[in-house]
Formats: sequence, C-alpha cells, structure tokens
Amino acid sequence: MMRVIYLTGFLVIVLLMFFALPAQAQTDGVVAVDTADINYFDFFVRKGGPITFVLIGLSVVTMALTVEHALSIRRATIVPPEAARQTRLLIDDQKYLEAIQFTAEDPSMLGAVLHAGLLEAGNGFAAMERALEDTLDERSAKLFRKTEYVNIIGNISPMIGLLGTVTGMILLFAEIHAADAFPGARIVADRIAIALITTFWGLAVAIPALSIYAVFRNRIDVLTAECALAAEHLLSVFKPGADTAKSAGGRAIRPPAAT
Repeated sequence: MMRVIYLTGFLVIVLLMFFALPAQAQTDGVVAVDTADINYFDFFVRKGGPITFVLIGLSVVTMALTVEHALSIRRATIVPPEAARQTRLLIDDQKYLEAIQFTAEDPSMLGAVLHAGLLEAGNGFAAMERALEDTLDERSAKLFRKTEYVNIIGNISPMIGLLGTVTGMILLFAEIHAADAFPGARIVADRIAIALITTFWGLAVAIPALSIYAVFRNRIDVLTAECALAAEHLLSVFKPGADTAKSAGGRAIRPPAAT
C-alpha cells in the first residue's frame, strides 16, 4: 500500500503546481488581458475566503482517511489466510490451548472471532456460534464506524460550500446597497464567480468522499462475510457428531473442556 501513499503525495504536488500556474485564458492564440496576472491559487483558493480553506482541509482529511482505510480494511488484515491455516493445524492436532493463545494474539477480525468461539467450546457448539456472531457483529461495527467520518465529510461539504455561496451573495447585495447603484456586469460576474467557488469546493470534496465511503462499505460487507464463512468452516469440527470424525492426522476431534 506504499503505492497509495506515493500516489497521494504525487496528486497533492500536481494540484499545487496546477494552482500555481497563471490562469491565462486564450482564445485563438489571444491572451485575455484581465486574467493574465491571476493564477489559479488566487482565484480558486484565496478569493474564496476562509470557507475555501476549511473545505481544502476536509479534502486533506479525506485523503488521509482513505490511505488509512486502504491499509486497514483489506483481506490481509481482516481474513489473513495464514491465520486460518495455522488455526486449522492447531485444531487438527488437538492443540486447543495453543489455538486459543494463537487467536488471542492475532489482531485480525478472523483471529478475534475464532478466539471468542474457542473460548465457548466447552459450553457446546451453539454457544460457540453465538460468541462467533457477537464478535463478528462487534468487529464489523467498529469498521463501519471508522468509515462514517468519510461519510460525514461527504455530506457536510456541499452544505459548507453553499454557506459560502450564500455569504458571498449577501456581501454582493450589501455592496450594491452601499453604493446605491448597480455595478457593471464585469464586477457582478466576478463577485458571483467568487461566491460560487465555495460551492465548487464543496462538491469537489463531497463527490470523492461519498464514492470512497461506498467503496469501503462494500469492502467491509464482503470481507465480513468471508470472515464468517472461514470461521464457521474452521469451527465446524466442533459440531455435534464431529467428535467421531477424523482429522487430517488421523486423531479424533473433541471439543476442549471448559476452563
């Protein structure tokens, strides 16, 4: 996932370079005089006022959360194949205490679910299933709560942008009222453009944030289902009647006694 961090840094540099370039409008090779001395940073950031900086800050937070979620919400950290294989080997060898210790030290969701189920093995398979489901619900809820911050940013950003637009329009009409005259079309267009900048930033932050939120919500759903299936498969040897079944090593599988 270092590529994600490098890509994020590269995009930030590209955006900074883009805003630093002069905003020269050209039509048929003719440079517009009015915009020759204006750069994108001045027009799209500074003229938008404090609300623009708030929205840019929210975009940086969104990028940071995206990188963090990409590192933590993935198959290798939720349903690691190595943890499943090691737990299977310990159960097949009837090393139940070692399996409990191994799953207790495993930070993944699968490890937590298996640990809760193994602790209830002495109380019957039904108790193991309840512990598995409760732990699965708890861990998935934590992941969903993590992604809610991106969802909040995606929902409030357009409203913050609209607040800036309304504020800009109020200031424009206040200027007209103070001057007791309607300014020229160029001045009005410039003031309205500045007011709409905050709406632009609100949408520019909200659209990626809501898209990222949907992606990670779907990823959590998929990985949670995989974790449930993997845990049920690993603990299926403790089902009633499974004590007569033979493991890969030829020994009978019996639930550990309650501790």
